[in-house]
Order: sequence, then C-alpha cells, then structure tokens
Amino acid sequence: MESTSETGLKERDLLAGQTIDLLDNGRFPDAGRQLFETDGPLRAESSATIALLKSNLAGERSDDDFDGFENIVGIRAALLEILELVRTATPTDSTVLRLDVTKDREARVALETAFEQIKVLKERLYNENLALRDEVDRVSMFEEIVGTSQALQSVLSRVMKVAPTDSSVLITGETGTGKELIARAIHKGSHRAERAFVSVNCAALAPSLISSELFGHEKGAFTGATQRRLGRFELASGGTIFLDEVGELPADTQVALLRVLQEREFERVGGTRSVQVNVRVIAATNRNLEAAVANGTLRSDLFYRLNVFPIEVPPLRKRREDILMLLEYFIHRYAAKAGKTFGKIDKRTLDLFRSYDWPGNIRELQNIVERSVIVSSDDVFCVDEAWLIRNPREAGARSPGSEYTEVESSHERQIVESALAETRGRVSGPNGAAARLQVPPSTLDSMIKRLKIHKSHFKLANAVP
Repeated sequence: MESTSETGLKERDLLAGQTIDLLDNGRFPDAGRQLFETDGPLRAESSATIALLKSNLAGERSDDDFDGFENIVGIRAALLEILELVRTATPTDSTVLRLDVTKDREARVALETAFEQIKVLKERLYNENLALRDEVDRVSMFEEIVGTSQALQSVLSRVMKVAPTDSSVLITGETGTGKELIARAIHKGSHRAERAFVSVNCAALAPSLISSELFGHEKGAFTGATQRRLGRFELASGGTIFLDEVGELPADTQVALLRVLQEREFERVGGTRSVQVNVRVIAATNRNLEAAVANGTLRSDLFYRLNVFPIEVPPLRKRREDILMLLEYFIHRYAAKAGKTFGKIDKRTLDLFRSYDWPGNIRELQNIVERSVIVSSDDVFCVDEAWLIRNPREAGARSPGSEYTEVESSHERQIVESALAETRGRVSGPNGAAARLQVPPSTLDSMIKRLKIHKSHFKLANAVP
C-alpha cells in the first residue's frame, strides 16, 4: 500500500497540474478571461501573480520554501478567489473594458487600412509623375526649336536617338541655323540634364588663352595668373560641354582635347597633376572639317573622335515651310518684350520673307524681326525691304569662288572696312569685327584676303601718337 506521504505527493502534483492548466489554457470564467486579455495595470499585476504561482506550482522553488498539500490547496483557493472577485465586478466596469478593447482593435485595423491606401496612392502618383515628367521633358526638349518641316523633323528624330547616350556628337551646318539649340536639346534629353551645360565659342577666344579657358590654370602658370582657376571642362563635370566652332582650335589645344576624349583626363596649364573629368562633349562647326583634315589644320584622330554621331542642321532656305511659323514666333516674342501688339502682318512682308534666301538663316530672320518690331508704330507688322538686300551676312555667306558684280564687291568692302575701323583691325574675339558682322572669323579672314584689305592699316589709323 502507498504511504500517506506518497498519496499526498500524487494529489499535490495532480492539483498543481490542474492549476497550471487553468492558468495556461484559460479554463476559467469569462470575467477571468477579460482580466488577462485586457491591457493596463490590472493585467500587469495579474501576470506577475500568475508567473509566481506557476513557478511555485512547477516546483521551481525549494522544498523548504514550498512544501505540502495544504499550500497547493491554498494557492488554488486564492486563485479562485481572485477570479470570483473579477466575476462579481459591476457590469459597467466590464462593459467599459470590452468597449475599450474593441475600439482599440477597430482603430488599429482602420489605421492599417489607411496606410495601405496611402501606399497604393503613393505608388500611383509616382508612376503618373514619371509619365508626366517624361512628357514635359519631350515637349520642353524642343521648346525653342520652331518648325514642322520634314528636314527639321529628321534632325529632331536623330536628336531623340542620341540624347540618352553618352556618345560625342558633331553638329554641322551654316552659321545661324541653331546648332546650339540642337546641342541643348541633346543635353535636356540625356541623364545629365540636371547638371551643367557649358557653352564655349572657340572662335571667340584668343589662341593664347584658349587652353587656359578650357582646362584651367595653376597659380603662377603665366603672368597674371595670381590664383588657380578652373577651366570650362571642370565646370561642366557631370554635365555637357558644347564646343562651338571647334574647327578654330589651335594645334596644341587639339592634342589636349583629344586626350580628354580618349582618357577622360587633362592637366591644367602650368600643372603636373592629371585631373579626371566626366563630361559629354558636343561639338559644332560651320566649316568642312573633312577638308580641314585634308589640308592639315585639323587632326584626323580628333575629327574621328568628335564625329561619332554627326547631325547636319539644314539651312533655312531648305525648310521654307517653317519661315512663317518662325516669323510669328519672333514677332510674338519681341512684341511682348517691347510692350506692343500687332494685329496682322503686312502682305508684302509675307511675300518678301517667303522669297528671300536667308543666307544668315534663323539668326538673320530673328534680328530683322527684332529691328522691325522696334520701328513699327502701328498694329501692322512690316519690314523694310532694304534690310534684306543690304544685309552684311548675305555677302559673307557666299563661297569664295562666287562671281561678284562691281557694285556688290564695293558694298561688301565698305561693310568689312567699317567693321575693322570700329574694332581697330581686330577680327576674332567678342569685340572683333567678325562678332560685329555675326560671321565666323575664318569667313571674315577669307573675305579680307579676297578683297585685299590690309588689317594693319586700321591698327595704325587708330594708334595714339
């Protein structure tokens, strides 16, 4: 037979197991369940009590501290007494407890639902913003390029293809055709659009300073170099540099430019350290660079590096259907600046613009419209026909082998000599005669040689005695 102590231990273990099961599995009345499922100080206090009870019932304390069937009975009685207190709580307290829990759960669900909706709307807005930005970029990419002719659309199609790449582009075309606008359109359509677009007119820079202008110089590199100066290539790092009239570069600068295109590095004037640069190069010229390579004024390896993707901009006379659109565009632009309004365009002016060859291309048309807006006094826009016939760029745009009448030659000489007199015989540079006549320095030099004009006479005539 089992001893009394063995029987007591078995009953104690059985009762302990039942009590633990009561605590773990929630086998107690509803009021007790609310007690342990509710947040707040009551639950925290009850949880601590339960943990202590379970610890004791599981035998984790020593036999000296916890021993005997009577203690088990006492613990179970105490637990049931707690549950009875909860059970006898007022209905109002229990209802408030349930309402708080329900509201908390509903609020949590509503918040999670709101976050999901916000996430969906954010993704939709992001996608719509990308589509809208792409459309805006496509429109603004050609915002200053006006025309619908097939010749122009062919150019814009090539621009769209090359813009997303990092390839070098060579833009060719007569002076005044808008080569820089094409270069800017390429930049706007590239991944470099958020970075700098640096434009350099190589023909306007003195040969002795062009290397310093493009690549910068170190302090003390030459007389007057009192501090380090960053060149245009460093300023354009991460973006695009546009080299207009690239055919005018001297031989030593061509070598340095070739190194930039091949190695993506250069040295400042007077420096010994190589400077790394990440820049896209777009070049433009109105010269025949293949002929320049043939006569030795342009390095062939540089030409091939620049001519990765050629784009030829057509002259205005090959896109006559765009002339009236350009006329309206510039009238609106300059009339707004001058605070004027024109109700109509004189019919004779329309016929004149259609029939004229525009040797100075869009730049000539733009200048004549601006001048006409200034002098026009009523609401009818008209242009003086003499401005088109006597335009200095008409003479400058003709090829050196053209036949000239005596009157034309005399008029051309008068224009060139007047420009040289105003600039003291200087041809290139921002204040030179070529800039005043708005023709490339190389073109003006050819005219001077053909007309047998001596530039030195104008330097001496303006010398101070």
